[in-house]
Amino acid sequence: MRESLSEILVHYYPLAGRLSWTDGGRLELDCNAKGVLLLEAESKKSMAEYGDFTPNEPSIKELIPAVDYSCQINELPLFLAQVTKFHGGDGGFAVGILFSHPLGDGLAAIRFINSWAKLTRGAKLDPSELPFLDRTVLKPTGPLTPPLFDHREFKPLPLILGRTDNIEEQKKKTTFALLKLTPEHVQKLKKNANANVTANGNGNAPHNPSPRPYSRFEIISAHIWRCACKARNLEENQPTVVKFNVDIRNRLNPPLPQNYFGNALGPTVTPTCYAKEITTQPISYASQKIREAVNKVSNHEFVKSQMHYVAGFENRWDLIRTPYLEKGEYRADVPFFGNPNIILGSWMSMPFYEADFGLGKPFYFGPGGVCPYDRGVIALMPDEDGDNGYGVVVYMHFQVDHMKDFIKYFWEDI
Repeated sequence: MRESLSEILVHYYPLAGRLSWTDGGRLELDCNAKGVLLLEAESKKSMAEYGDFTPNEPSIKELIPAVDYSCQINELPLFLAQVTKFHGGDGGFAVGILFSHPLGDGLAAIRFINSWAKLTRGAKLDPSELPFLDRTVLKPTGPLTPPLFDHREFKPLPLILGRTDNIEEQKKKTTFALLKLTPEHVQKLKKNANANVTANGNGNAPHNPSPRPYSRFEIISAHIWRCACKARNLEENQPTVVKFNVDIRNRLNPPLPQNYFGNALGPTVTPTCYAKEITTQPISYASQKIREAVNKVSNHEFVKSQMHYVAGFENRWDLIRTPYLEKGEYRADVPFFGNPNIILGSWMSMPFYEADFGLGKPFYFGPGGVCPYDRGVIALMPDEDGDNGYGVVVYMHFQVDHMKDFIKYFWEDI
């Protein structure tokens, strides 16, 4: 694995560089070939002793490399991996990975990991698997123009009624739950959301102005939103939104190269709704609001306007500080995506389970830590009864005080 990592870094050389700050509060990448970190470890525990590998189990941290954040940013490696062999007759090993998000999004990361795994097996990369590294394709050309849209996705989200900041919510602890949906669960949610859409596309669900049925992502996201509002027991007139990112590789004109290595995500947010609307209307209501947010980022002109808008940011330390909530730093000037709102994501299109390092495909992929704010990620997991051998799972990060009720509604409302 060490030799193949060196080999793959020839193609993905930005990962071997280092980040630094510019005077305007932006990150700059120096491709100085300082390298990445690969650790080898042996656990005294068997694979079975780690249970379901969810991040609530403290021992999961043993499988992930640690980062010394007291170092200067230009000293920190941008990719760290730890290969841990399990004890006992079960055999097997875990690969724990830390990947610097400023370098690329989830799809970029998993393509790198899968290419590394392919080289480890002794195979060669096809030309189509080599990364496209030119970041200028996402830089605005010409002078920056004023935004053509009201970019609410970059503005503060609703607060809990009667409050002036979200500090109190930032301080509340979160926990993690792995929720596995059977094909029957998914079909039932689809049937409820698309009640009046026939197989040939004629007719509309109550809130669907299009003959196109709601997608799996739209429906499961709507379900999570409804359950979150119920579990929190929000006031009926409490404003609430869902925020998420959309892969824009195929939404631009012309599309980005398929193997673009970088962050090709367009943030979007639903229209502001009242909690009562989300909890009492049919699931098609919330599904339509999710779709409206997706449709925004399907508009090339909208994404282009986003690029110009973001390119004009200077010293936006409020955005940069967001990840540091994990360290217990509570700030009113930092974007917060939790109660009464929620941030969602879809990993369903990411080929995690192709990462075969020579001993077979992985049987589990998941987060290694608990998010400090409410967050749901919809993904796939190997399941013989699922579609094409995969079932739908939800990685749910939610406040400890509300998780029990969230899980209750999650299953009751299907």
